Amino acid sequence: MRILYLDCSISGISGDMMLGALHALGADMEEIEKQLKQFPMEAFSLNISGVVKKGIYASKVDVVPEEEPYHHRHYSSIRKMIVESALSEKAKAFSLQIFEPIAAAEAAIHHTTVDEVHFHEVGAVDSIVDVVGAGIALDQLEIEDVQASAVVLGNGKIKMAHGMYPIPAPATMEMMKGIPVQEIDVRGELTTPTGAGLIKGLASRYGTMPSMEVIEVGYGAGTKDFPDHPNVLRAVLGEKRKV
Repeated sequence: MRILYLDCSISGISGDMMLGALHALGADMEEIEKQLKQFPMEAFSLNISGVVKKGIYASKVDVVPEEEPYHHRHYSSIRKMIVESALSEKAKAFSLQIFEPIAAAEAAIHHTTVDEVHFHEVGAVDSIVDVVGAGIALDQLEIEDVQASAVVLGNGKIKMAHGMYPIPAPATMEMMKGIPVQEIDVRGELTTPTGAGLIKGLASRYGTMPSMEVIEVGYGAGTKDFPDHPNVLRAVLGEKRKV
């Protein structure tokens, strides 16, 4: 069994950090970009680079829109886009597993149904690429189980589509139900709604690293820099051998 362990205790998790970490583990970003460009959405390109965060070399994946992006999409239209795509069934399943808890959290906050949920930030092309790109990468890496550490969230306030909101964002906080969180004294958003959807939708277990043979370790970089810790997501690819 191939296991992916996500260490979100360093600096949380976001969509671009996840995509960077999966690239560092060996995911083929050129093929991922090719598959994503078949989706009926705005044109974009992927910019992949290596950066150093507090002494740790990490992969940085940026989604660069090539035209004015839309920021408002209903979950029903995103789900239809995924289901009707040419992606593998496993990549589709992974992608929907990530989007579904985000939609459920937004529906709970706005007191509406999942199909009527109107995504703002998560409906933008970069978030769709992060989520579906992660789904394709997980399929490429033949991941059978995802586990995660306790999660650091950050604190303070952030400007969103509806105005100033507390950190963690309401959708992120809603998805933290049942997930262990860990305190860190950092002003700023460490775990985004997309990041919360990734671990909520994918992780079968939260806690310490499972017993496994480590195959590869990768780091995905976030955009911000912090004075006291590296802004990275550590991903560990391992294999649990049958006895």
